[in-house]
Order: sequence, then structure tokens, then C-alpha cells
Amino acid sequence: MTDQIARNESERKILVTSALPYANGSIHLGHLLEYIQTDIWVRFQKSRGHACTYVCADDAHGTAIMLRAEKEGLTPEEQIARVKAEHETDFADFQIAFDNFHSTHSEENRELSASIYKACRDKGHIATRSIKQLYDPVKELFLADRYIKGSCPKCSAEDQYGDNCEVCGATYTPAELQNPYSVISGATPVEKESEHFFFKLPDFQDFLKEWTRSGTLQDEVANKLAEWLDSGLQEWDISRDAPYFGFEIPDAPGKYFYVWLDAPIGYMASFKNLCDRRDDLDFDEYWNKDSKAEVYHFIGKDIINFHALFWPSMLTAADYRTPSAVHAHGFVTVNGAKMSKSRGTFIKARTYLNHLNPTYLRYYFAAKLSGSVDDFDLNLEDFVQRVNSDLVNKLINIASRTANFIKKSGGVLSDQCVEEAMVNDFIQAGEQIAQHYENREFGRAMRDIMALADRANEYIQSKAPWVMSKEEGREQEVLDVCSVAVNLFRQLMTYLAPVMPELADKTCAFLNLDNLNWDSRTNILKGHSINKFKPMLSRAEMDKVTAILDETKTELAKENGTPAPAQDQSNSKKQEKKQAKKSAKPALREDGNEVIADTIEFPDFAKVDLRIARIVKADHVEGADKLLALTLDIGNGETRNVFSGIKAAYSPEDLEGKLTVMVANLAPRKMKFGMSEGMVLAAGPGGSDIFLLEPHDGAQPGMRVM
Repeated sequence: MTDQIARNESERKILVTSALPYANGSIHLGHLLEYIQTDIWVRFQKSRGHACTYVCADDAHGTAIMLRAEKEGLTPEEQIARVKAEHETDFADFQIAFDNFHSTHSEENRELSASIYKACRDKGHIATRSIKQLYDPVKELFLADRYIKGSCPKCSAEDQYGDNCEVCGATYTPAELQNPYSVISGATPVEKESEHFFFKLPDFQDFLKEWTRSGTLQDEVANKLAEWLDSGLQEWDISRDAPYFGFEIPDAPGKYFYVWLDAPIGYMASFKNLCDRRDDLDFDEYWNKDSKAEVYHFIGKDIINFHALFWPSMLTAADYRTPSAVHAHGFVTVNGAKMSKSRGTFIKARTYLNHLNPTYLRYYFAAKLSGSVDDFDLNLEDFVQRVNSDLVNKLINIASRTANFIKKSGGVLSDQCVEEAMVNDFIQAGEQIAQHYENREFGRAMRDIMALADRANEYIQSKAPWVMSKEEGREQEVLDVCSVAVNLFRQLMTYLAPVMPELADKTCAFLNLDNLNWDSRTNILKGHSINKFKPMLSRAEMDKVTAILDETKTELAKENGTPAPAQDQSNSKKQEKKQAKKSAKPALREDGNEVIADTIEFPDFAKVDLRIARIVKADHVEGADKLLALTLDIGNGETRNVFSGIKAAYSPEDLEGKLTVMVANLAPRKMKFGMSEGMVLAAGPGGSDIFLLEPHDGAQPGMRVM
């Protein structure tokens, strides 16, 4: 295909946000589902050439932050600054590329919150009235339900929170608790009256019935909201009394905006902060009520009421535009159960990063995500298997098993594409994959991409360039085949770049390309110089996952002041075996190349007896996936039987009669399939990329390698 594929749409102006993380704790894997989902979608839009801007901020207000700061001996400002720095580091290390990450405790947010509130007030959408609440006489503050405990009024179970009983499931008001006490001070709460401010949400009943059915929400979300709308909306309490960390309500000393009023306005504030620093962005172009730009919110289903009822109503009241769409997702479960600290599955972002590559999680989330609000299960064994199968065995394998042949030919791709129809099929597949991305059907996109990866591997296997390379006069055929493989790899990585940006950067370095933007793929690479292939991604190991769970449990024990839990001994033994096997392999440097082993003295080397051997017979081993049985002639009429894990690289008929090198004095090893009496020498990372050592002509079986 020589003509560039036309885009489905002209360049768009898009503003994208994710829900604001609360500035009171660390980012965990449940949070990351949303930010990775959003980041993939944004990167896809940018790859298509659209003006897509991604902003977010820390949600920095509320009683919880005020109390946490007090406990830590910090001011609230110091507390939120410390957490913001931690959040930004975690997001960056997971390759979440915000165009701006701000804070709701900002002047932009203060001004916008005040102006939106005043617009609502001046149009008659704010009411005031006195209400009674429980009050902590020691801390001198009103108590939210989560700060009150007592005995359940139904079953008398102790230490239940102020809204529901975890023992019998009863719901109630804090005033109904028996023997209530403040979680903060332990004091018995007293009832106290205070004037509160309310947003008149019922004023927007008709508007919301139409807006929620306008296509801005998933059907299942719109159906849920319809239940609330049909039962009648209630006024929303938007005020809190001092002491409170937040913005003071205009013309109301001692009264503060409830955190959920200024939190969504934080989207606008973060964007305004960015607009003030960039000449190419205009705040009003995106937020005025006649805007032609697109605005999308990615959120969890637990906060849909704030984003699909209160938020569009406030925007409408203040004469701003409403979101183009609100995309909700489900919760993250781990191994089929709710994330749990006691099980070690409430995993922090940093704990994961201490042990595993973030590319693994980005791909696994993408492979499982859809456009629905269904909950998402992170099955840890499936996670390891999927990453290794799809990324290492399929994707990277395409480049690793062919790139060296091109390098040997001079590092320049063939000036012809011998499988142009096949490459064009891969290019054309991008249109359907793009539609999946647009619809947030990432799982479907990954399935399509991996089906293409299977096809690429089947092509390489059928052509077997490693066999052709051993035959004189077939050098051009090898180059042609491997050039096709590299072009197919380029197509696949273009489609995967939004999911795995770090791997995309490595691909650009390998292929000597500036970028992997979506439309650039239509230019098939011919006569193009590439660089030396370097390892891009190692295998995910289950022992690393176990280490994450153990560290998480240890962190919980430290928080609770209890002894660290003992590790599963049976699992530890399995890991010891894996580690012993792993320690026999060379260590890797940060660039993926092997570290040269420790220096040895000549007498140590002299103990190894290396001999030339002729392969007189080679057979498949019944029941073995990787082994071939070799009969080796080592001279003087002596033969040895050796099992070698080279089945993926060689067929038995290709080996018979060839010379190689073996370790002749290696102690025999009894295996499931018989006795192995030595070891043949080979180079390469393994699998189909393995190459038996072959001596030059003139060497004879039995000769010692000096």
C-alpha cells in the first residue's frame, strides 16, 4: 500500500481528565487501572495527530487531610505537597504522561470555585438551613459518619461505623448508634446545630433526565442514574464548618466548600493553570457553553453521582459547557477477590515498581479492559503467563530472531518487500484497531494485535531464515524474509505504542525512526538502515509477584505495629529452586546485555575438556517439548548420548552429519528421558534463537578444543 490511509476524522481538540487522587495516601493498583486506561487513550489520540490534552490534580481538601497533617506534625500545605511529589513520581514511573498535574488547593481553583458558586447562588440554586449533626467537643469539629463509632442499634455489635453495621448489614444514622464515640478523640459526641448551604439539585431534574440519556454515559450508568432520577433528587449539602481545610465560601465566614464541590472544578483549574503557561491553549475555547472542543472524564463507577448529576448541573447553572462524555470503569479485584491489605493484595504503585516492570501491568490492563463498567480481575498467575506469552514469546521474538541476520548483511533492510500484500494487510488492520482504541475496547485491540503477531511468527517459522543462512547463495533470500519480519514488527509496535511507550521508544532506537505515529506506518521500510537489536523486555517471574505480596504484608504489619507475617515455606522452596536455576544463568546489565562472569584462573578453565563431536543421529524425544536426543561421535570409536534443548531451533534431519563442540568430561545426568552424557555448546538467548557452535573445515571428532 503506497497511498496514505485517510483519517476517519479531521484533527480534533480534546481535553481529557482522570479522577483526582486524594492527597492523603499512596497510589495503588486500583488507582492505576484508571490512569493507565486514560493514558493509553490519550496517547492513541496524540498518535493520530489530534490536539489532545491530559490534565489531572491532587484532591487536596477535607477533614481527613487536616487530621493526617496534624498526626504527622505538618501543616496541611506541607502534607499535600509531600504527597503530590510522591504521586507525581509514581505516575511518571508508570509512564502516565499528564500534560499538567496540579492541585485543587490552588488559586485557579479558588477563583473558579467562588465564581461558579456565586453564579449558582445568584440564579437561586443555593439554599441555606440549619441542621443538627454530631460534634466532637474535644476536637471542636463536626463529625462525618466515618469518624463516629458505636454499637449497632439493631444487633448491638460493637465498633461499628456511623452509617451501617458490618455484622448484620443494618443501615442507620449516627444519632441512632448506642454508646457512640469519636474515632478522632474518643469523646462522646454531642448534637449541635449549624447553618449549612445546599445546592438545589432538584432544579435540574428535567435537564438531567435528558442529559444522562444523550449518549454521554454508558447505558448501564444511565440506567442506574434513572433509578435515582425517578425517585426524586435531593438537595446537596455543599458546606462544612470550621475547622476544615479547604476554600472559605464567599460572604460566609467560617463556612467552607465541601471537598466534592471544588474537586471536579479542579479539572478546570488544572487546565487553566496549563493555559496560562501555553500560548496554544485557550481556556474559553474548551469550556464556554458553545465550545466545539471535546471534554472527556475517566472515572470509577463509585463516583458517578458526583460526575453525572452534581457536576453537569453546576456547569449548566454557571453557563459552562458540559462534558462530551463521562467514561466509568469498574473496580479492580485481585485473584477474584476485593483488594485486601491482610491478603497482601492492596498493592501500592511503588511496591509493584520495586519488583516488576510497569510495561507488564500496562499491557495486562489493556488486554483485559473494555468500554463497560464491569469489575476487572488481576489474576496474578494469568498476569505472568499473559505477559510472557504475548510480549516475550510472540512480539519481541519477531525482532530478536531476525534482526541479527539483517545486521550481518550490513544493517540495511532489503530494497524490496517480497511480501507486500501481507505487510499491507497489517497496515489495513490498523483501521479496525484504531476503532477499538477510540471506543476504549482495548482488550479487543490487543486480541487483534496478537493475532497479527501469531501470523508474523508463522511466516518467520515457515521461511526459517536460520536454515537458509547456512546455505550458500541464499543471502538475499534471508535478507528479504527478515526485512519483511522487521516491517511486521514495526506495524505491531505502532499499534502497541499507546500501551507500551517505553517499548515504543526502544523500537524507534532499533529501527532508526523518529516516532511510531499512527499514519507513519503506511510507509513500508525499504533500503532503510537499522541499528543493532538490543534486548527489549525480560520475562516476568512469579517470584517477583510473590515478593510484591510479601512486601505488602510487611508494610501492613509495620503500619499496625505487629510482627511481619511468615512467608509460605512451600512457596519459598519453589522460589529457591527457581533462584538456583536462575543463578546458573549470566546476570544482565541495565541495557539487557549479559554481564561478563567473574574472572577465573587458567587451572579452573583447564579442567573443562572440550571436544569436537560429529552428530551421527538426532531424534525427537517423546513427551519433551524442548529436547532433541543426539548421538555424538567423539573419536576413537566412542559415542555419547546427549539431550539438548534445541528443538525450537533445529529439526533432527538438519543436524545429522554436522560437527559441533561438546563438554566431554561433564558428569552424566539422569533425566526423565534417559542418561545425558555431556553437553553440546550453543549461543543465543534460547528458544528458536539458539545456534550450535560449528568448527571450521578440517576439525575431526575427538580433537580437543584448546
